[in-house]
Amino acid sequence: MKFRSLLAIAAAFVAIAPAAAQDYPNKPVTVIVPFAAGGPTDVAARIYGEFFSRTLGQQFVIENVAGAGGTTGALRASRATPDGYTIFVHNVAPHVAGPALYPSAQYDPVKNFEPIGTLAFAAHYIVVKKDLPAKDLKEFIAFAKANPGKLNYGSAGAGSATHLACVLFGQQTGTEITHVPYRGTGPALNDLVSGTLDFMCDQGLNMMGQYRGNTVRVLAVAQANRFPGLPDIPTAAEAGLPGYEVSAATAMYAIAGTPKPILDRLSATMQAAYKDAATRKRIEDLASEMPGAGQDTPAALGAFTVRETARWTEAIKKGNIKAQ
Repeated sequence: MKFRSLLAIAAAFVAIAPAAAQDYPNKPVTVIVPFAAGGPTDVAARIYGEFFSRTLGQQFVIENVAGAGGTTGALRASRATPDGYTIFVHNVAPHVAGPALYPSAQYDPVKNFEPIGTLAFAAHYIVVKKDLPAKDLKEFIAFAKANPGKLNYGSAGAGSATHLACVLFGQQTGTEITHVPYRGTGPALNDLVSGTLDFMCDQGLNMMGQYRGNTVRVLAVAQANRFPGLPDIPTAAEAGLPGYEVSAATAMYAIAGTPKPILDRLSATMQAAYKDAATRKRIEDLASEMPGAGQDTPAALGAFTVRETARWTEAIKKGNIKAQ
């Protein structure tokens, strides 16, 4: 009798789950962003959140949970109920690097999350203070090698995308440059303009105004092709550093265990967002690009997350980098 009761309960649960998924969403959805409001990740999350709200008929509400290089928000998201009413938007590099940098980051960036889609790719730029005695990337690398430990660079904090991009730069060029962590890229960029810092590996959205105002110099963009919005800036390969490619990929994840019908609906909405002209323009206005063919599926994001986990974990171990 008890056995039959258990079977009945199980059958009822199986019947209810698809119905609940079909009704999704029937209440507001929380979108955890592990940074303060106003940064590139937050802005991209809000752009897509507005599209998801219009399309699915429920509010996608941004909750900014900053701290510990993004790991505070990631940990909270990983522990959320996997029902589709909590989703997570993060920059992939600091997301996957978090557990290697922070002992408190007790989550697995691959196993604890389900990929929905990549929101945007924003290349990093090698930016130096205006009066640095190096007119191009080759001269800058030579200058840094001739002055080991004497130059410094700023970032949004240990484990941030701006930090990791400069770590990779140092490893690929064999240069020794001192890291100065800040509580965001804004204060770091201000110190670059004033001359307190020597260089940064910053995203286009952050530094574009300073570049156009001629208060900093941009030596290269770390991607395979020049960015259409800044066509006069050479790629790292063109400037003398082939293989240096670092994009800040902002991505959306559900919580592991979220029912597949809900994942499918979120993914379908993401695909619709890619085709929406207004959403595309807003992303491009951030000096970013939407994912292209081969990059625009949950499977592609999942594979990218796995590759990036291996890439940044190796870079962190090689550099013996610790969270500060």
